[in-house]
Amino acid sequence: MRSWPAPSVPALPGEGRPVRLHDTATGAAREVVAGGAAGLYVCGITPYDAAHLGHAATYVAFDLLVRAWRDAGLDVTYVQNVTDVDDPLLERAARDGVDWRELAESQLDVFRDDMTALAVLPPDALVGVTEVVDEVGALVLRLERAGAAYRLAQPDDAGAPDDVYFDVGADDAFGAVSHLDRATMLELSAERGGDPGREGKKDPLDPLLWRGARPGEPSWAVSGLPEGRPGWHVECVAIATGRLHPVHVQGGGSDLVFPHHEMGASHGAAAGVRPYAEAYAHAGMVALDGEKMSKSKGNLEFVHRLTAAGVPAAAVRLALLAHHYRSDWSWDAGEVDGAVARLARWRAAVSHEGGPEAASTLQALRDALADDLDAPAALRTVDAWCARQEAGTEVTELGAPGLVARAADALLGVRL
Repeated sequence: MRSWPAPSVPALPGEGRPVRLHDTATGAAREVVAGGAAGLYVCGITPYDAAHLGHAATYVAFDLLVRAWRDAGLDVTYVQNVTDVDDPLLERAARDGVDWRELAESQLDVFRDDMTALAVLPPDALVGVTEVVDEVGALVLRLERAGAAYRLAQPDDAGAPDDVYFDVGADDAFGAVSHLDRATMLELSAERGGDPGREGKKDPLDPLLWRGARPGEPSWAVSGLPEGRPGWHVECVAIATGRLHPVHVQGGGSDLVFPHHEMGASHGAAAGVRPYAEAYAHAGMVALDGEKMSKSKGNLEFVHRLTAAGVPAAAVRLALLAHHYRSDWSWDAGEVDGAVARLARWRAAVSHEGGPEAASTLQALRDALADDLDAPAALRTVDAWCARQEAGTEVTELGAPGLVARAADALLGVRL
């Protein structure tokens, strides 16, 4: 699948530090990758509507990780999926009277434009589920052979192709990612795409691996399986394990901890990939004026809407970076005002030939990102250098503003 253009990344002197990243599964920050190569998988969008600012915050967060890893000398392979066939997409297409494939591509184009504007480094592989149905089907069959999956007739339609479910009891470590109690799991499963009320399942929490064909829905023929289409969690496991060895970090928004990443970990374990991921990293939720952004509610803010209104894309990115990636926060008009002012101040400060020494600022930037991607601390580091520049009381070092500008570009993705 076509990704988006890669922004140029300036070279910096020296090398960054290993990143200590908070792992949701253990609750601790640790060095996930000691050196050499790093594999990152971040769950992508379901393109039934334009990606909102909460999505943008997640992809900017993991863009920071890729930048920090590469600055530390790691060979990074970054994979992201696109769920380009799923119930919400099909439902929206039917509602609007458009072909589901055309809807997906149109919203993907908007997403690509947003990522380009925000200077997000593209994944090495952007993979649509419709491109890898055979891979997903092979994994479903592998889980069946391992005794971790079972077939269930469609409700009220005995002659239709069976559905295939995963047996959560096949993984004795189920729950080790989210650490949630069963009641909470059942509640979240119902809210987030599961069907705990489906009759006949071994366990109400068992997730769908393969959806048997329904009238009017797209379906595929995979040898050994009923005609149908992939389930949600298994698609990511197939894509990730087929391209990353190992998955050092599984990333996404915090709303994916359960059921998506919990189920993915169990799918991987049951298929013989244990651990499925070395660590799990999650970005916080972004609200709008105090209420969580949600496509179902329609209370959304979009990158392309802000830039169309004249807000510089670099300022939008700065507004996102002003919040630690793991925090939950709320977007309001003040976010734009503060970010536009900060961008103007930074650009004015680096517009000179000389300024206060900048090597220590570069090191402080690297230190902040190595400490669980602490972007707010990184921004304060540049703020501090700008204040020194504005004061004009220090010995001027030729080229210092250029080093600060290159560091902000390479490490923070903010071009000055």
